[in-house]
Amino acid sequence: MSASLILILSVCVYLAIGVPVAFALGLSTVTALTLTGNFPLLVLLKETFTGVDSFPLMAVPFFILAAELMSGGSLTEVLLKFAGQFVGHKRGGLGYTNVVSLTFFSGISGSALADAAGPGSMLIRMMDKAGYDRAYAAALTASTAIVGPIIPPSIIMIIYALADDRVSVGSLFVAGVIPGILIAVAMCVVNWYISRLRNYRGEGSLPSWPEILKTSWTAMPAILLPVMILGGMRAGWYTPTEASVVAVFYAIFCGRYIYKTLTWSMIPDILWRSALLTASVLIIIGMSASFAWVLTIEGVPQMMANWIGSLDLSAWKFLIVLNVFLLLFGIFIEPLPGVMVLVPILAPVAAKIGIDPIHFAMIVIYNLTLGMITPPVGGLLFVTSNVSKVPMSDLTRELKPFLWAHGVVLIVLTFIPALSTWAPHFFGFN
Repeated sequence: MSASLILILSVCVYLAIGVPVAFALGLSTVTALTLTGNFPLLVLLKETFTGVDSFPLMAVPFFILAAELMSGGSLTEVLLKFAGQFVGHKRGGLGYTNVVSLTFFSGISGSALADAAGPGSMLIRMMDKAGYDRAYAAALTASTAIVGPIIPPSIIMIIYALADDRVSVGSLFVAGVIPGILIAVAMCVVNWYISRLRNYRGEGSLPSWPEILKTSWTAMPAILLPVMILGGMRAGWYTPTEASVVAVFYAIFCGRYIYKTLTWSMIPDILWRSALLTASVLIIIGMSASFAWVLTIEGVPQMMANWIGSLDLSAWKFLIVLNVFLLLFGIFIEPLPGVMVLVPILAPVAAKIGIDPIHFAMIVIYNLTLGMITPPVGGLLFVTSNVSKVPMSDLTRELKPFLWAHGVVLIVLTFIPALSTWAPHFFGFN
């Protein structure tokens, strides 16, 4: 039996019995190396270290730290108040506030799980007190948190750029803006429909213009963080990795001297949480690298490329097949290892067919991220269910209209490449 077949079968078994994804990838690599005996077990250590030994990858811990610092500086409350003043008084107002707040927060955290566990949990409690069905509030939060990896800065986009040298981190950051807005609009449409159906009323009235201007001015430093990151990268002031460090110092400045809610005594706890999240991300990346190495040595990418090429699919047919495959794949595998394993195999095939690498990247990222809200592995579902205390069965029942909305957005992004490629090309990212 070949090493690649043992690898794939063993990872399926480990995932089926509940082994965490990172360790399932590592254990399946050990199993394949041990049973075949073609390579020493030292390969696992070597390739795991090689997978995380990357300068661009240093952006990940710094962006995570920047998000934690901004959260510690009461950013969540500021953005919530900013979003609520425009839509809170409308029918389903807190639902709109949920969507808008999480979309803005996505421009800082870069993580769907951070969005759901942080501001998401607060918004669920607010919606529950206002008379919204708690399961609906949790489903809306989980569905909207998908925007986290799409709107820049995005951790998964950094990993993708490492796996495919045809795209840069900057081009993916810019490419994610329009799709992220489309997703937020789709979630608002679903909220509009459900709110009318269930008569979820708004609260209060539209604030006066002086109040709106004051709240907007207060929120402006937080809102400008993603603009500063993208603008500085485009102007050539700093690389994505350097931008992440700038974001950390900017977050400290905002929390300490503008909002004045970040104290020095909070820093050790923030550093601890950032270190834990960084470690979990890097373990997944390292184990994915060793898993992908075995596949590469066995020639799986070349065999798949030749097989897909023999089908003689047009670009559109390939994208349709790709969407179905990625949606099924994403149900069982989290986005980060999915990118590390699949992109080196599929990206060259897509480029050979003539699909724009940026367009292809956005489809892959969106598909794999959708796996976070689809059972049985959906990480966002478990996080949201935990923070909201909503049973998984109730949460998945309320999720159906949001999944349909995501499907519509995915179809639109698939068949209108300009939605992903126009902005990067306009700003000079090739």
